[in-house]
Amino acid sequence: MTVKGLDHVNIIAGDLDETARFYGDLLGLRRGETPGTAMGFKGAWLHDASGTPIIHLMAWNDDRHADLDRGSATGSIDHVALACEDFAGTLARCEALGVEHRVNDRKYGDLRQVFVRDPNNVMLELNFAGD
Repeated sequence: MTVKGLDHVNIIAGDLDETARFYGDLLGLRRGETPGTAMGFKGAWLHDASGTPIIHLMAWNDDRHADLDRGSATGSIDHVALACEDFAGTLARCEALGVEHRVNDRKYGDLRQVFVRDPNNVMLELNFAGD
């Protein structure tokens, strides 16, 4: 077997619509339905600009997620990093949307970063190479 890359990230959303809206408003990801919708599972795929689904949202379910502490950090997963473009535009959207953020202008290389938390307390590292 050969791993070719990361396929997607799954996030259990306390409020599916709010979470999808956050990713759409801040990052421009487009919402699509999941194949599980036909089987009664509430969720959504969030697609990047090329149409590739990269984030799979699952709606909170009291029966299936009873042992999950939504207010905690994400366990052993510290953050999800996304390759992005338009550093200045992203900062402007954070300000306009009132999204708390932290900028890390690294002292080496050409990488700039913005860190934000989604509505489910998932840390996102937004990476802007050469931007």
